[in-house]
Amino acid sequence: MKLAKVIGHVVSTVKTDSHQHLKLMVVSPVDHKGQSVADSFIAVDHAQAGIGDFVLIMEEGGSARQLLENPEGAVDAIIVGVVDNIEQ
Repeated sequence: MKLAKVIGHVVSTVKTDSHQHLKLMVVSPVDHKGQSVADSFIAVDHAQAGIGDFVLIMEEGGSARQLLENPEGAVDAIIVGVVDNIEQ
């Protein structure tokens, strides 16, 4: 899993069947201090996250598809949790 910050959402009126009714968010991987450490990417929101939230991302396609109960879905990354606090 990776720590990331939600920086935007994606609006798509035309998409494949496997993406119907899924909320897509733009996330940026961050370190424990909240500093961006990699390029942003799109993840399916499975945790009701919002813009500005720190989240846990799973980037294994097979695991993401299993969570969505769609073995044929085209999903590489999924938000699996919203982070309440980061202690150092």
